[in-house]
Amino acid sequence: MLNKKILGIGEILWDLLPKGRQLGGAPANFAYHAKQLGFDAAVMSAVGRDADGKDILEIIMKSGIKSFIGVNERPTGTVSVSLDSKGVPVYIIHENVAWDFINSMPDALEWASKADAACFGSLAQRSSVSKGSIHEILESVPENCLKVFDINLRQQYFSRETILASLQKASILKINDEEIMVLGKMFGLGEKEEIIAEKALREFRLDYLALTRGATGSWLFSPIDASWLPTPKVEVVDTVGAGDSFTAAMVAGILSGKKLPDVHRLAVEVSAFVCTQAGGTPELPDHLIKELK
Repeated sequence: MLNKKILGIGEILWDLLPKGRQLGGAPANFAYHAKQLGFDAAVMSAVGRDADGKDILEIIMKSGIKSFIGVNERPTGTVSVSLDSKGVPVYIIHENVAWDFINSMPDALEWASKADAACFGSLAQRSSVSKGSIHEILESVPENCLKVFDINLRQQYFSRETILASLQKASILKINDEEIMVLGKMFGLGEKEEIIAEKALREFRLDYLALTRGATGSWLFSPIDASWLPTPKVEVVDTVGAGDSFTAAMVAGILSGKKLPDVHRLAVEVSAFVCTQAGGTPELPDHLIKELK
């Protein structure tokens, strides 16, 4: 195991897919893949006092991921997922669920104080309770911790205020081609993807910006370099969790000291593999894991 601590903060839930339920939630998926890639991974979230919550806690325990998952009286989160003709998911995200009431436990704050990377998004910040806990954790991490804002815009669950506060704390932004157009309009950064990305990198003083463009390809920017890679042609089962695996592999590559093009290539290869499997947390093949050895 690599001696680096990686934390996913936010929603944990069941994706109710056409072929059955799968563990989901971007921070949970992120932590799951970080653990597979050899890192000391943890997830901070909340589940309900129900069978769904019990099942999630059991999966996390068996995975070896460190759990800072509270239990409260709300139902465990679920998301109804349908897939279009290309395997791209369409989500219905249910409200007033356990992860809307995440509390930052003292042991989570202690663990975060030693974290090398922390990943968070906008969705769990739809609730003032969870939003406050997320930012409390972000204030607790070391100065050199990679703070990864996987923007993850979903339905109506975001605001300019939330996005701005998150970008001001972030050192890395992960965003897709639809989301970057929203960001460009929200902050007056332009109307072309690459220009918006380059302006955001400078304006928000980011160390990296990852821009994914689905089946077309992806960019990885830093203030001094940029990498473009086409998306590999694979037999897509579904794209659930592909972006989260990209983020985990990108962070793993950065923490392992890889150069930007190699970081990008690993992220692309991992996310392409996840697209060939059902659900967001398949077991990664050995040849991808060995890239970090």
